[in-house]
Amino acid sequence: MRTVKDLLVDIKDTSELVVDLAYSAILFDNEDIAEEVLDLENVLSDMLKQMRIVSILSARRVDEAESVSAILQIAGASQKIGSAAGDIASLVLRGFKLPKNVVNLILRHSEETVVKLVVSEESEIAEKTLGESRLHTRTGMRVIAIKRGFDWIFNPQRDTKILKGDTLFARGDITGYPSFHELVTGKRKEIPEESVEIEIEDLDNAVDTLIEMKDLSELAVDLSYSSLIYQNEDVAHEVVYLEDRLDNMKFELKKWVLKSSSRLPEEMHNGLIALLELATASENIADSAREIAEIVTEKMDIHPIFAEAMRETDEIIVMLEVGKNCDLDGVAIGEAKVETNTGMHVMAIKRGNQWITRPKAGTTLTKGDLIIAKGTREGEILLRNMCVAKVLSN
Repeated sequence: MRTVKDLLVDIKDTSELVVDLAYSAILFDNEDIAEEVLDLENVLSDMLKQMRIVSILSARRVDEAESVSAILQIAGASQKIGSAAGDIASLVLRGFKLPKNVVNLILRHSEETVVKLVVSEESEIAEKTLGESRLHTRTGMRVIAIKRGFDWIFNPQRDTKILKGDTLFARGDITGYPSFHELVTGKRKEIPEESVEIEIEDLDNAVDTLIEMKDLSELAVDLSYSSLIYQNEDVAHEVVYLEDRLDNMKFELKKWVLKSSSRLPEEMHNGLIALLELATASENIADSAREIAEIVTEKMDIHPIFAEAMRETDEIIVMLEVGKNCDLDGVAIGEAKVETNTGMHVMAIKRGNQWITRPKAGTTLTKGDLIIAKGTREGEILLRNMCVAKVLSN
């Protein structure tokens, strides 16, 4: 029987991976990835069953039962995230495609984008493991799947070797794309230009809403785990606020789809359905994040095993203070190239009593700012060094 800690690690990693793969499946219209998402959804269900059994066996007193119930709430919310991802994947398998210009806008303007590249003969990372190549730390792009011939490697690990001809699916900050492209193909390429397939009235506004829903739902999940790790009620309340915003945005998008359906040709109706389902899935993901955050807002006891488990997940979440005269003090996030140079994605900033969620490249950091970021363990060290206060010599 697996331990609670092992199950928590796998549940968090799998729930995050399944969302990444679901968005990749619909953006690249890839049925293989969609089928993997549905398989992982079943895996999450099996892990939740195991978690229930292990938790029941481990709780011998009332106080133990209370802390275990919080862990079960986390696991249950993660399963709902997997279910929402499964709904997105089902769109692909049923032939509901997003319009091409919608895909282009999402890939270009999402807070974290998804890319697909083939490893060339000239690539410097060919025949190296992911750990040796340090792709995530050097570019801010994390490889979530590899297609090798007719075979797939999902959620590749540090010891996974990259071969020439492999197709890499990765996600991360769009500003890391040129560096990622150069390492994978041997040739540098700037961020691709947008192309327009068909003009649709108010499409930009609708897609902006969808992109924001996607980004905010993923942010809500990250912040919900952050609130648990650091037992921070401010962060937990921010998750509740984000979920409320997503509720309102979903209704606005539905209103636009209903108005547009009568003006668009029938062959585009499948694309509108896909937009609706994506919006609903994003809102469901945020609902699940709220369930996790409510463990903090309702002051539920959580077993210490949770903190241990989070230290062993694929991506870690850190909360760091910007020190006086450090490398980030007075510098914009984009200018410092935080994600490209460290592989750490800055999700939120607390400045005084105010929260800045989804900070932009132009957001300037200042001493005393508290930043929440996620990424690799190696990236944590690099970011921590950038935050260390420095004494200036006269």
